[in-house]
Amino acid sequence: MTKRSTSDWRVTVLGGGAWGTALALAMLRAGHDVRLYARDAETVASIARGENPHYLPGITIAPGIAATSDIAAALDGADCVLAATPAQSLRAVLANARNHVPAGVPLVLCAKGIERDTGALLSAVVEESLPGNPVAALSGPSFASDVARGLPTAVVVAARDAELAAELAARFSAENLRCYSSDDLIGVEIGGALKNVFAIAAGAVTGAGLGASAQAAMVTRGFVELRRIGAAFGARPETLMGLSGLGDLLLTCSSAQSRNFAYGLALGQGKPLAGLPLAEGVPTAGIAARIAAERGIEAPIISAVAAILDGKVTIGQAVTALMTRPLKTETDI
Repeated sequence: MTKRSTSDWRVTVLGGGAWGTALALAMLRAGHDVRLYARDAETVASIARGENPHYLPGITIAPGIAATSDIAAALDGADCVLAATPAQSLRAVLANARNHVPAGVPLVLCAKGIERDTGALLSAVVEESLPGNPVAALSGPSFASDVARGLPTAVVVAARDAELAAELAARFSAENLRCYSSDDLIGVEIGGALKNVFAIAAGAVTGAGLGASAQAAMVTRGFVELRRIGAAFGARPETLMGLSGLGDLLLTCSSAQSRNFAYGLALGQGKPLAGLPLAEGVPTAGIAARIAAERGIEAPIISAVAAILDGKVTIGQAVTALMTRPLKTETDI
């Protein structure tokens, strides 16, 4: 990768939703030339007018973001690509982009999840789809609306190549956006994917009126499961204790701004789920439960969330099953 100053890149963002638009604004504040690809022509037109009311209502989109529904034009001359499309549609988007992504430029994953059909981490999807492009991931406790408004936020940028991770972190950092770097790509991905499942559980506990004590216990024991699965994938414990693991878990398990928490909240309250914003934890729960079972990893909360979402058990039945599990020492993880 050609070395240049930290603020003269052409950055392409794939995805015109809330997170993609927020990242485009963050890259603009960092001094980059920003292009944004969105399939929906209405979204493109809205951003040109300085708004994205469907995804970021009430937030003014600063001028300077070149939005387009032409993926070839969006990727032309890109120095870096940020993929902010939902995890389950990433492979299709990359197939569409494959012939237009410049060789050798980094592809930064900004979605969180595990591919439902294959059980693959998203970095593996990129490596299969774009073998000539290094893969990185941006993750951490961050709501799109906060980033879009320029509120103080800290995230992690990870790549297997520590030098690449450090350069990306430096280029993305700006006032009120602090980017740390990591070479534990798998750990950052695991933390980001699994926290969505626990956020659904936290929302369901809250929606069902089970109390703050139950929510705290669920989040704490959920983190234990995250560590177990992370260890099986080779994630480093310190990564899971950091922004992309524990930090993101705490944020998304405590606020209805989280789409996954909001989904769980509606689930716990018995409200209709149709029409709710996309919650990546829904497809991730099933595949994470399957991975845990296949690898012999004890993950009762993940399994319970998957069973609830599949309609196999009620929230009350799941809680009863969790509360009557065999007793053990707390440190037995």
